[in-house]
Amino acid sequence: MNTSTETETQVAAPVTKKQKKLKPARKQVKPGDVEKQEAPQTGKEYNIWYNKWAGGDREDSYSNKTKSQTRCNIKRDAGLTRANTTGMRYCCLFFSRGCCPYGWECEYLHMLPDPATAMPDSSKDCFARDKFADYRDDMGGVGTFTRQNRTLYIGRIKETGVGTETEAVVRRHFKEWGEIEHIRVLQYRSVAFVTYASEHHAQFAKESMACQSLDNDEILNVRWATEDPNPTSKVAEKHRLEEIGQEAIRAKMDPRVVDAMRAVKALEEGHLLDDNGDFVDGEEDGNEMEDDVREGKRRRLEGPTGDMEEDPPQGPLGLLSADTLEGLRYFSEIRRRQNGSQPAPPPAVKAKVQPLAGGLGLAGYGSDDED
Repeated sequence: MNTSTETETQVAAPVTKKQKKLKPARKQVKPGDVEKQEAPQTGKEYNIWYNKWAGGDREDSYSNKTKSQTRCNIKRDAGLTRANTTGMRYCCLFFSRGCCPYGWECEYLHMLPDPATAMPDSSKDCFARDKFADYRDDMGGVGTFTRQNRTLYIGRIKETGVGTETEAVVRRHFKEWGEIEHIRVLQYRSVAFVTYASEHHAQFAKESMACQSLDNDEILNVRWATEDPNPTSKVAEKHRLEEIGQEAIRAKMDPRVVDAMRAVKALEEGHLLDDNGDFVDGEEDGNEMEDDVREGKRRRLEGPTGDMEEDPPQGPLGLLSADTLEGLRYFSEIRRRQNGSQPAPPPAVKAKVQPLAGGLGLAGYGSDDED
């Protein structure tokens, strides 16, 4: 009795702000209340890598028409379990189906998966089941690790009235399992497609609504949806995955390294940063900054402009002094004169460069000859 009380107190201890409002999870069923049903065999050999029967695995028209005996109710059944103290991040598969007999003693989570928390292994679903290299022939089962599928195919819907009424019924039943991004109902075909914002919520909803009913006592056929052939949807999904990858990389990086990289990039491109490290907006400011950067680079490469006597430089403008730059100009004029007749350099420049030329042993090249 004491052991049970200690365990319950330990499980009920709050872990996050969201879990402070939760109580210990209830036992959904009693042991032995649910009849065990074996999955039908559709082939002779079972391939564990592809999760299918060799030579079969097509949907049987009668195998999944038996209504589920239990159904999960998030508001009533969600609660704290031992997983909240052990650090387990995976959800209980039987809890999603509404038939977990362990309650707060369960080693898995009895709540919806948190989309903000990444799973420890991307090759597993939210129930810790291994994904496979490809989908099953009937698009059922766990799914594949080669694609992020957030859309469910819902079949055998009994339509009532116009398509908007059917969509409202589907939304009311499926929004319990997570945020819905889009719902599409194919009128007169008894089919709907439900797209969740999180892949983990789609995985949870697939198990929770399999062989369940909506408002007309139908038995739903819930499968993974095939890839959307619309090119616009493909491009949007590609951009979404790229953004998720970039956010994951930023989360792993040191903020100080990110700030340093942004500052270096701003200096290279000639942008301004505010106190928060963001780029300063404004086309005029950006153009002025670009002009200033270009002018500074030109002055560092070409040296001072104008008359040397009237406008002497105020110290070095780059790695080389103004006299050194003028000397290099003079030496380039000498080389040009060797290839053809060129005018002599200005006397002011010649007077500054003569000592440098003599020190470098260049008198033998005729640099003192004005002719």
